[in-house]
Amino acid sequence: MTNKKDDLFQRDTAPSAGHKGGFEFNREVADVFADMINRSVPGYAQIVELIPSLIRCYGRTPGHYYDLGCSLGAGMLAMASAADSQRRIIGVDNSAAMIEAAKPAIDEAAAQSGLDLQLECADLLDYQLQNAAVVLMNFTLQFIQPDERDALLERICSATVPTGVLILSEKISSPDPQVDQALIDLHHQFKADQGYSQLEISRKRDAIENVLIPESLAHHEHRLKQAGYRIVTPWIQNLQFVSLLAIK
Repeated sequence: MTNKKDDLFQRDTAPSAGHKGGFEFNREVADVFADMINRSVPGYAQIVELIPSLIRCYGRTPGHYYDLGCSLGAGMLAMASAADSQRRIIGVDNSAAMIEAAKPAIDEAAAQSGLDLQLECADLLDYQLQNAAVVLMNFTLQFIQPDERDALLERICSATVPTGVLILSEKISSPDPQVDQALIDLHHQFKADQGYSQLEISRKRDAIENVLIPESLAHHEHRLKQAGYRIVTPWIQNLQFVSLLAIK
């Protein structure tokens, strides 16, 4: 798993140079992604660290484990650390660069543990899940167009076995503009405290505009209930970054 320092938005060739919404999960991003997400998303490491506890508590139902939008496979590895030997863990991402970067660590974990760990490069809007006991979507849904999110979550829920779970982590917005701006300001300060310059913060903000589209917590909770989950609750929140547990 690559772990280079994220200097992507220091460069004159940064994704935001020349136009908004230029961010994509290419090789350059894959190379620095581990550093980028830990320095950009408060609470991300906490979510990953607690996934094994969720698996041991809620992942006992027979079925497969899925990490949708698996990026470098951190969620897969966390699930694998608590999985029984008969479990299949499948990571899906539409970025070939991410799958390629994730493969060495995933292959090594499979060889050491004897678990069935698989990586698949596919578009989640076309991907067919089967017999899912646990589905992880760590900051993935926010990159899918809003008008396609309902159908995707309905399909995921339909493919999930009874008492199976979805872990959905998202950046959220507030319906109150003043609250929204206060949390944005604090998030920018968090990134500055991690060593990002104001230029990097500004370029990243421009790059993900119209690419990462957040929604309110209430909207997410309503959608998950409509999709068919009987229990929906936030279990971790740091600033405007929330992880929800949904139980079918």
